[in-house]
Amino acid sequence: MHKQLHPQDMELAPQLVRLAPQEAQAFLALKASAERADGAIPAKYRELISIAVALTTQCTYCIDAHTANAVAAGASREELAETVFIAAALRAGAAVGHGLLALRLFDQQS
Repeated sequence: MHKQLHPQDMELAPQLVRLAPQEAQAFLALKASAERADGAIPAKYRELISIAVALTTQCTYCIDAHTANAVAAGASREELAETVFIAAALRAGAAVGHGLLALRLFDQQS
């Protein structure tokens, strides 16, 4: 885990919820919807998608939680490895896409 992040930070979650209850409830409802068991996407794939997103947003806590959930849902090490490289490719693709924007903006300024 990142040197500034500590597993015990999660113990602060109840305080954070109490400090902003309306916003926290909205977030928790969205989180529950995304993690529901009765959706069309099976739990294992929901967790692998969550890992891919967590890798691209670099959320260490999310990587930790969703990796544990993926293992519990039956994901394999090979599926995790493929998820890592899919996320990496898409993140790199986003840089190229933004590079196209930068090139257009450069041309407009020249």
